[in-house]
Amino acid sequence: MLSACTTLGPDYQEPDVAWLQDWEPVVYGATADQTTQKRIDLRFWWQLFNDPILNKLITIARQENIQLRIAGLRIFESRALLGIAGSNRYPQVQQIGGAVNYVNNQSYGGELPNSSQSFGNANIGFSLGWELDFWGRFQRGIESADAAFFASIANQQDVQVLISAQLTDLYFAYRTTEARIVIAHKNADIQKRSFEITDALYRNGENSELDLQQAKTQYLATLSSIPALEITLLKVRNSLSVLLARPPGEITELIMTDYSLPVVATDSIQEIPAKLLNRRPDIRAAAWQIATQSAQIGIAEADYYPAITLLGSIGLSGNSLSGSSSTGSLQLGPSLQWNIFDYGRIRNNVRVQDARLQQLIESYQNAVLQAAREVDDAAYSIQKTAEQKVLVDKAVEASERALAIANIRYREGYADFQRVLDAQRAKFAQAERQLQTHGDHISAVINLYKGLGGGWTDMPVEKLIPEKTREAMQERSKWGDLLTHPLSESKVNQESAQERFEDD
Repeated sequence: MLSACTTLGPDYQEPDVAWLQDWEPVVYGATADQTTQKRIDLRFWWQLFNDPILNKLITIARQENIQLRIAGLRIFESRALLGIAGSNRYPQVQQIGGAVNYVNNQSYGGELPNSSQSFGNANIGFSLGWELDFWGRFQRGIESADAAFFASIANQQDVQVLISAQLTDLYFAYRTTEARIVIAHKNADIQKRSFEITDALYRNGENSELDLQQAKTQYLATLSSIPALEITLLKVRNSLSVLLARPPGEITELIMTDYSLPVVATDSIQEIPAKLLNRRPDIRAAAWQIATQSAQIGIAEADYYPAITLLGSIGLSGNSLSGSSSTGSLQLGPSLQWNIFDYGRIRNNVRVQDARLQQLIESYQNAVLQAAREVDDAAYSIQKTAEQKVLVDKAVEASERALAIANIRYREGYADFQRVLDAQRAKFAQAERQLQTHGDHISAVINLYKGLGGGWTDMPVEKLIPEKTREAMQERSKWGDLLTHPLSESKVNQESAQERFEDD
């Protein structure tokens, strides 16, 4: 009798994404190489860039990032909520009540003599109420809270993915901006020399003022672009500081000279298993949210049926009046409550929960579609930015050669100074494009691994929040072993990203 007779509502079934079975995204133009493929570890995909500073910054972010700590705290919150849901399996009412009173009654006036009576009384009692889970209401509540707990774990893993991608993207944006500033200074130095030459020629009467003003305009225009780049650099650095949980200021790890952006060949990224998409942490979280809502239908349907409760109470009362007796009581028995007339309230509540479930199922389908779009966009961008980079590199070589020829022809008197200015402008523009294209290629690689859901690991419970925070919470609210007991997760979700990648 203490166990549920039946469990109402639908059992959770993970939504099927039919098109995903036949869809295989491929990095456009890449050549399959299984040896290379198995060297890629999705958990630490940024190691493809072979940048020790980047590796160090991501390690710091995983330890210090505030959003990641908040995600970890939500796991503990959902674990506590799961404990609340589980407590409903036991008597819901277990109350001790009592009172001690002093009573003084006085009567005066009228025809009767005045009188006074004082006495004390006391009572104590224990009440117990246990609603039996005949219809699975509490069982579904536990299932819902359990799924919400696993969703919080998946959400924490998704935050890891986002932080890894954001930090890597910002890191290379910082390096790209640094390189753009260096190029701007180099071009300003070249243009300054041209300006000084034209100024000297003008003063000697060998050149027109037009050449002087054009050289000055180009030089000052290049100089004026540097402050804007420095503003961008500061903003990117401050964004990195936030991810590292540091106040705005210098990031000592970034200080270095002669940095070159890494080259990532497209043949290092091979066929992408479509099965990886529905194993992304955010997709898994969406699936767990469906499981959470699915159980709510059973909870709502349980209102159709009577609530059967075992009740019991023990009480003792007495007073100090002479000759009075103490009274003891014992009450036991079942009770039944049944809302037989609800005017459609229960039915419509079931419909509400079902509509919410279907919304989450549709959101899951949309999330998988968006994931496929992100992967396909990034894969195509990798190939096309690689092609663009080859062309831009050749354009840079041609612009450098054109500038050298223009300088020679100007010195020999075969061309006017405008040709030199045009060549300088073209070289500066192509150098900018070269950096931008290289940065776009790196960003496409980052987006690909972000789209695949790479960059997370199963974090042990002691790593979710700092030890100092755990100690403060334990001292403040007595968490017991909830802050230290290992997290449990299904076998599928415990598999490492690398193992799944190689298996597929």
